[in-house]
Amino acid sequence: MEENELAAFRERWKQELSGKNEDNRHVCAASSSRGVSNQLRKTGDGQRDETDTKDQPEYVSIARSLLDGRTSPLLDRIQEERTRRKRLYHHITDACSASLQLQKQPERKQKKEEELVDQLIHDLNEVNDIPFFDIELPYELALKIFQYLNRVELGRCAQVSRAWRVLAEDGVLWFRMCQREGYHQDASVSDSPCWKSTLRDYRHSARTVRSNWKNRVGSVRQLQFELGKVLCDVSSCDGFVLAGYTSGDVRLWDTLHWDSAASYLKTNSLSANTNPRPHASHVQVNSTVAAAAYEDGCVDLWSTETGGEPIHHYQVPGRIQALALSPDTPALVSATGSDVRLDCATDCGYWRTACQVHLSKTVESLVLVPDRPKQSPLVVLAAGEDVHLLNPREEQPQTLHSVYGHPVTCLDASNLLAAFGVKRAGWAMHDGGNKIHVYCLETGKPTVRVGSSPGDFTCIDLRNSPPHLLVCGNKDRRVRVFDLRTGTSVASLYAHHLGVSSVQTDDWKIVSGGEEGLVCVWEMRMGAKLWETHNRHPVRHVRFNTSTLVTANIPDDKSPRGACITDDDLTAHRRHRGVVCLYDFSEDALSQDNILPICRSNYTESYGYNYNINLTVPYDRLSGSHPSH
Repeated sequence: MEENELAAFRERWKQELSGKNEDNRHVCAASSSRGVSNQLRKTGDGQRDETDTKDQPEYVSIARSLLDGRTSPLLDRIQEERTRRKRLYHHITDACSASLQLQKQPERKQKKEEELVDQLIHDLNEVNDIPFFDIELPYELALKIFQYLNRVELGRCAQVSRAWRVLAEDGVLWFRMCQREGYHQDASVSDSPCWKSTLRDYRHSARTVRSNWKNRVGSVRQLQFELGKVLCDVSSCDGFVLAGYTSGDVRLWDTLHWDSAASYLKTNSLSANTNPRPHASHVQVNSTVAAAAYEDGCVDLWSTETGGEPIHHYQVPGRIQALALSPDTPALVSATGSDVRLDCATDCGYWRTACQVHLSKTVESLVLVPDRPKQSPLVVLAAGEDVHLLNPREEQPQTLHSVYGHPVTCLDASNLLAAFGVKRAGWAMHDGGNKIHVYCLETGKPTVRVGSSPGDFTCIDLRNSPPHLLVCGNKDRRVRVFDLRTGTSVASLYAHHLGVSSVQTDDWKIVSGGEEGLVCVWEMRMGAKLWETHNRHPVRHVRFNTSTLVTANIPDDKSPRGACITDDDLTAHRRHRGVVCLYDFSEDALSQDNILPICRSNYTESYGYNYNINLTVPYDRLSGSHPSH
């Protein structure tokens, strides 16, 4: 009886357990996805088979424990079942969450892309609000801003917008850049169509300009200021020409922008109210500022961009003997007797006195060392027989050269060297005559000594000469070019019969000016004179670049007869007051406006010139008969 009841209990228990397992499998299959359900079904089937094989002896042990009154194995079984169900529930929940995340991920990606598109549209709207040059600024002003960029920067600017591309590909910018940097092809822009086209134009233009130089083809313009009276001094740099007059006026010409408002420079009130007004004895100009020194000791400094009132002014006791302006840094140095004053601009644009030095002898000439944009300015001074190097960071100037009885006659400096002519006397004349000494600025030691002439050296050009070359002029009427590596003469030209007063050279030509008023252009390799031009007064200033030449004939007599503006003999006044000439060899020679006035005469005019008649023949126009016929 007891055995039958035990067997019946076993069967009922088995049926209940198997029914619960079936219900659990149906719930899990309904709540999970198809892939997860298949996996769980396989797992459930395997677990059920395993349970069927393992639960048989446990049922017996449970029944026996119940019959014996022990319940701990059943509690362990219940706890096991609960743990297994929790683990299965978490597994199903994680699988469902993973499937939902897979479904939501494309929606999030699409939403993120929509946010990026909205941000891009917002950025484009902000870009459209930027005032581009074609909207806010004139084309000429934008072109002037872009002219300070190099080739790589122009290529980058061309990718900004259409307006910037038109500006960056302008031929004027590339031609000026080629003139400024020289022909040197850069691999980063060598494949650019703009660069290739500009390079072809530059090569053609370079050949044309050189041919115009040799044949004296181009335009010439006289820079005159009618109210200035007699010309005192001239300086030129980077398209700017500055002139000082005996009337106390200072005139600035911007040869790249003739309508610039900065041409009119106002004198300081102290010099302007003095009667008679002091002469503007010394002038200097670079690309940013212009300076003038007056005979009453006043010094004015103007901006070449704005002109008008001086941006800096000071006065020293006595007459200023020398004035120099750095070509690339805001530094100005002046000498009054034996006192030297150096003024520099701060980072904020304010001019301050950097140092003041008193020497034992009167300073006759001085130059500022070029190509030191981020360094302290250096000044090379010539005082009698001494040559000093002034550094504002040092307490006293350094003496480079000093020989008693051998005065310094001319002076110039580059970024590494200083060159000066020395006049010898007595027994030293038997040691080769007058010499040019070249010193290294870094070590302060002599590097080479060139020249052997009985005449005094009057002018030296070192900073504008090609590397390792030096050109100089002498009172013996010769222009010489020396190679500083070997100390030998490269060229010696018989140039001016009254002595050489100004000179400059490049890699193929030499331009010299003489005391008799001649300006000569020479071909260095052949040593032949290409052409010359003459004016009445000595040539005190000669400066040229690739395509332009500036010359100044400055009279020695500052108060000639007939020099007053109210005199009736204005022709005599014009002859005696000096002249500044600008030659442009890049102009089209076929243009009628660029032909000299003497070459545009015709037979219908009742007046004309009676000299250089051979120049008028190619341009005569027989458009009518002469009135006298």
